[in-house]
Amino acid sequence: MSEKVYTKNAPDAIGPYSQAVKVNGLVFTSGQIAINPASGNVEADTIEGQTEQVMKNLGAVLEEAGSSFDKAVKTVCFLADMNDFAAFNEIYGKYFTSKPARSCVAVKTLPKNVLCEVEVIAET
Repeated sequence: MSEKVYTKNAPDAIGPYSQAVKVNGLVFTSGQIAINPASGNVEADTIEGQTEQVMKNLGAVLEEAGSSFDKAVKTVCFLADMNDFAAFNEIYGKYFTSKPARSCVAVKTLPKNVLCEVEVIAET
């Protein structure tokens, strides 16, 4: 049986999906983008600022699910520009210190024209 996860400390879904789903001791987050949940806006215009907001959003969802960055087993990262890889990695590494498995790809466009998006699978 799966359980939907919701926190007001991360942005509401902008489509027909949940912030995360818990099942069989794992939490699967939806991709988080750099929307500030308080304002509903993308407020940072740099990869560094947006990555920090993504990590805050992911942290809130993981906490609500009874998990944390340290329990992550897999991440999938999307960048609008692979030239941002080093700057993204610098901030990503501050949060995912346990070094989960990861994929990172460049994509043509992300929702709300943000610069990055990250989804996580973690143990609960």
